[in-house]
This record gives sequence, C-alpha cells and structure tokens, in this order.
Amino acid sequence: MGLFGSKKPQIKISVFGKTDLGRTREHNEDSFLVADLTTQEASLQPTVREHVIGPKGSLLFVADGMGGAASGEVASQMAVESVFAHLRNTWCVESDNNPEQFAARLREAIEETNRKIYVAARERPEHKGMGTTATAVGVLGDQLYLAQVGDSRAYLVRDGQATQLTKDQSLMQRLVDAGELTEEEAEKSERKNIILQALGPDQKVKVDLTHQPVRRGDMIVVCSDGLSGQVRKDEIADIVARSHQDLVAASSQLIELANQRGGPDNITVIVAHLMGDGLNSAAPDDRVGHQPYHLLNGESTTEPVPIYTGSPPPEPKGAALALVVASVAACALLAAIYILT
Repeated sequence: MGLFGSKKPQIKISVFGKTDLGRTREHNEDSFLVADLTTQEASLQPTVREHVIGPKGSLLFVADGMGGAASGEVASQMAVESVFAHLRNTWCVESDNNPEQFAARLREAIEETNRKIYVAARERPEHKGMGTTATAVGVLGDQLYLAQVGDSRAYLVRDGQATQLTKDQSLMQRLVDAGELTEEEAEKSERKNIILQALGPDQKVKVDLTHQPVRRGDMIVVCSDGLSGQVRKDEIADIVARSHQDLVAASSQLIELANQRGGPDNITVIVAHLMGDGLNSAAPDDRVGHQPYHLLNGESTTEPVPIYTGSPPPEPKGAALALVVASVAACALLAAIYILT
C-alpha cells in the first residue's frame, strides 16, 4: 500500500505459449519457456499465465533447435533450462533490481548457454553439430529487454499493428540491409532459413541486445520461424488483436494458419498481453522497432561477426546477389552460416 492507503501502480501480464510439430517434421525441435522471475516459477499454470510483474520481471523465451537425429531437441531444451537457471542463480538472488544489470544478466545467460551447448556437442559425438536459435524477452517495469541469436522473432502488436522488434541474423537480412533485396523478396527466397549464428556451433556468439518501452494494452509475440515463415506480420497482428482476451485461442489460430500453409517446420508461439495502471498509454511519437541497448561497458551488442568454422555459403542466384555475398564474405560478415533443419 502507498501513501494514505493508495495502491502502488501495477503492471500485469497475461501470457500463453504453445508448440506444434507442424505437417512435415518427424519430431519437434522447438522449446519455449514462460517464467515469473520474481517467484522463480516457470510454467503455464494459472499463477504464471496471469501475474503482476514483480521486481525481478518476467521472461519469455523461444529456442528453435537444429542438428541431426534428436540433436535439435537436445540443444533447444538445454537452452531453455540453462538460461532460466543462470538468471535464477544470478539476477534473481541479487539485491539490486537495476535494469542495466538485468540486461547484462540476460546477455550473459545466452553467452553461457552457448558455451554449454558447444561443450556438450563435442563431448557427445551423437550430438555433433547441434545448435539452436535463442530469442529471450525480459519484461522489467515498462521496458522489454531482448537478447537474440538466430532468427526466431519477437513482435510488438499495438493498435492492431505489428512491428518486428528483433532483426534476423540471416543471409537474407544481410542482403536486405545491403539494399539488394526487398523484405518481400527475402521472405519468398529459398534461402530464407540460412542463419549466420546459432548457440552451440562456435565457442563464442555475439548477442543482439535490444530494448523497447511498452505501453498499456501492448501485446508481445515471440515465435520460431515455423510461424514467421508462413504467417505475415499483419496477419499475426490481426489474429492477436482480435483474440487479445483469449490468448489460448490466439496461439491456436496462429499455429493453425501456419499448418494450413503447409506447416513445413515446427511451430512455436508465445503471446503476452500487458496491462495495468503502471503503464502509460501509447503516444503518437512513441518509437517502436529494433533499438540496440548499449551497456555501460561500451561493448557493441549488434551486427554479430561469428567465427568462421563451417563450409562456404551457397551462392544466391544472379550476378548482383553473388557479388554482394562475395563482398560481404570478404569482410568476414557472412561467417559460420548454418541451416536450420
């Protein structure tokens, strides 16, 4: 209770997550996590599905595994367990609730998880080459802190419009950034699943650390490319906005739509709705999108430059694209390319 018995402003989150095999895969290599970091409870039980954002915040996490046999499943599950354990053992037991420290611990958790998967893949021959994407969304106060490796995505849906908060660490995204492809062309490319980084294949990763202020009524969607590769962001916004009071239905409808379009990959989605008098209403000049978060140590957190250990990247069709890829490779920007399976 506040002064004269008034209640302290609260931020409330309603959240649900779901994963699906898809129509063509034999097993599901995706994993996800929904956690209340204040109570250190990770589940889809009612106490987590609807809770007040506490002083330690909340976590939404999606991992899309890669590798032969069951290796992708192992890598994505390791990622879920490792990131949550690291935050419990560091951030959750610290007396300081500083946002800068939260962002640093989130990045640190991803980096430590990469090390664990890398070591495990080399100690267990049956899992050689395994890896996973990782997209973690930490909610603390009225801010999102996003730590990403790979191409699983996070969107913010506000006033019926979806904005992508993450930037794919992919070949197609690099070509879009270079002005050689439009976003529409990249989405239709046969090479859209070629990624530049994953947790596990290399000793080190460069985590893309970003942030986003949130407003009352905002909705967050975190998903694997099994969804984003089949369902456009305007369709995601439409389904989520119409079903914001029923997150179970929204998740199911998104997965059903991806399956109707072939379901070529595993499909995982988390949908969250933020409410409460602790959040301001949206303003016309609010900035929404991919916004790098710079830690005080000054280290760059974006534009990863992974260590090259893999085979040469496939050459895109067309002389212009081939030239761009060659130029980018010459600058060591297209290193360590791996294809999600």
